[in-house]
Amino acid sequence: MASVFHYFLLVLVFLDTHAAQPFCLPGCTCSEESFGRTLQCTSVSLGKIPGNLSEEFKQVRIENSPLFEMPQGSFINMSTLEYLWLNFNNISVIHLGALEHLPELRELRLEGNKLCSVPWTAFRATPLLRVLDLKRNKIDALPELALQFLVSLTYLDLSSNRLTVVSKSVFLNWPAYQKGRQPDCGAEILSSLVVALHDNPWVCDCRLRGLVQFVKSITLPVILVNSYLICQGPLSKAGQLFHETELSACMKPQISTPSANITIRVGQNVTLRCLAQASPSPSIAWTYPLSMWREFDVLTSSTGEDTALSELAIPAAHLVDSGNYTCMASNSIGKSSLVISLHVQPAQALHAPDSLSISSESNAYIDLRVVKQTVHGILLEWLAVADTSKEEWFTLYIASDEAFRKEVVHIGPGINTYAVDDLLPGTKYEACLSLEGQPPHQGQCVAFVTGRDAGGLEARERLLHVTVVLCVVLLAVPVGAYAWAAQGPCSCSKWVLRCCLHRRKAPSCPPAAPQSKDGSFREHPAVCDDGEGHIDTEGDKEKGGTEDNS
Repeated sequence: MASVFHYFLLVLVFLDTHAAQPFCLPGCTCSEESFGRTLQCTSVSLGKIPGNLSEEFKQVRIENSPLFEMPQGSFINMSTLEYLWLNFNNISVIHLGALEHLPELRELRLEGNKLCSVPWTAFRATPLLRVLDLKRNKIDALPELALQFLVSLTYLDLSSNRLTVVSKSVFLNWPAYQKGRQPDCGAEILSSLVVALHDNPWVCDCRLRGLVQFVKSITLPVILVNSYLICQGPLSKAGQLFHETELSACMKPQISTPSANITIRVGQNVTLRCLAQASPSPSIAWTYPLSMWREFDVLTSSTGEDTALSELAIPAAHLVDSGNYTCMASNSIGKSSLVISLHVQPAQALHAPDSLSISSESNAYIDLRVVKQTVHGILLEWLAVADTSKEEWFTLYIASDEAFRKEVVHIGPGINTYAVDDLLPGTKYEACLSLEGQPPHQGQCVAFVTGRDAGGLEARERLLHVTVVLCVVLLAVPVGAYAWAAQGPCSCSKWVLRCCLHRRKAPSCPPAAPQSKDGSFREHPAVCDDGEGHIDTEGDKEKGGTEDNS
């Protein structure tokens, strides 16, 4: 009986001794400081904040670990924690309820993490917080009420982040700042409000005007850690100190143009101009009815600190280009638009005895494109506008190097697509569209080349699936088709093969071009672009040799 009692006593002593030993995480160190017990985990592989931390800790330091978030309920058993240092981890997310069990928290240090934003309303749960260190993160915005719950805060470090524009209201709405500005509270102010805002990419335009004025006039109780705040943009202000720069008030774009009503003849070049004045600087875009088919060059340049000039150039205008062109300027304050009306008149007929009048076909605009690849072919789409009041029929011609006759398709009004199926492999095709009863002319044709067939049905279904597109097409070329724009005086019959054989060079149209098999087709140039990928050069040489002998 005595031995049993002795054993029981030893167990009690062991348990009492074990209970007396404070808890500490493996790989971490625990120590007693003047303010209480501290847990320090440095360079420990912690993927998350441990959930079994003891309530006895007054300070927790977890640094240089792969910690990536502060989830809700992370400190549910640590209501007496006063100092939380989580520097140099990988924290990118702070959940809204992450701090809700830390009513005694005095310091929160998150230097050197990856925070892009902070849930500022989470600080409602930490009314005693005095130090908030967020330097060396990726924070790019501060809401106007960001500091409303930081009533006891005396030190805020936002240096070395990505702040570009901040409203002065952020600080004017800060309860600690408002309290310090009250004339009857002088004796109650025990310390100043220290703020660090340096080393941010400040954009000194009108949006930063309030903060710049605030920094220039800053007085106690606010003290800047570094008062030499520097502008990084725009270019005209880069490198200036806040105290040296003068910023204008913001305004929405105001647009003007030298002429809002322009009349020209067919074939003339014209440039539409739009001048926008705004602060901050505006962005300008153009819209017009045929923007999907007629793409014009737009040049936008800065003519002053808050002024931009946009020019839309229309070369060799056609009747179809007549219409309203809308210039739209916008910035963070608002947007404005201006309409420029363009009228393109038909060219006058020449009345000299030996001259020819302009034919009616010159007044028709036709844009033919390869827009899609189907299982066994391609899809053609066109924009056709005739200068007549009646509904016009069109004729689509499709020919290839292998066929003795061209296919002729009559297209009724209101139709603008046609699927070309059962294409042969390794064959050049040419498609032309014209008004019914008129031959196709320059600018109304498109050419494409199919890939080589390795034999069999499966390969036949892949005959358009080549690995490289070498020649430029008017729209995006479908995968598996060589296509190029057909708009000029020289032929691509042989040139496309040379282009494919020498894809690493910058090929151009050959000086002499053979006539196509059907004399009714005119010859057209191609614009070749360099490409990469496998191509059957041996087969191309055979085909090139065959054509050379024809």
